[in-house]
Amino acid sequence: MDEQEKTLTKAMIIEEVYERIGFSKKEAADLVESVFQTLKDELRKSNKVKISGFGHFDVKDKKPRRGRNPQTGDDLMISARKVVSFKASQILKDQVNGEAE
Repeated sequence: MDEQEKTLTKAMIIEEVYERIGFSKKEAADLVESVFQTLKDELRKSNKVKISGFGHFDVKDKKPRRGRNPQTGDDLMISARKVVSFKASQILKDQVNGEAE
């Protein structure tokens, strides 16, 4: 598999925490789960989540709009909803582009 096609999973993050920090696997899993739960709880409340040096997550409101069923071509209304967006920090952008370590 090409390196760019690799997908990082939650299990892989837990394994990294286990190996790097030396927690037990259960402690590493509890820590990762706790971090993700905190992020989800804040986003559920429509709060912005900023992680310095990484980026920020934001909840945006989408208005209802007209759409088209791609299978039938019929017009339909797409309901209003909330979406989570992510904007990478400049530090992360630089690292992804190989401009910083």
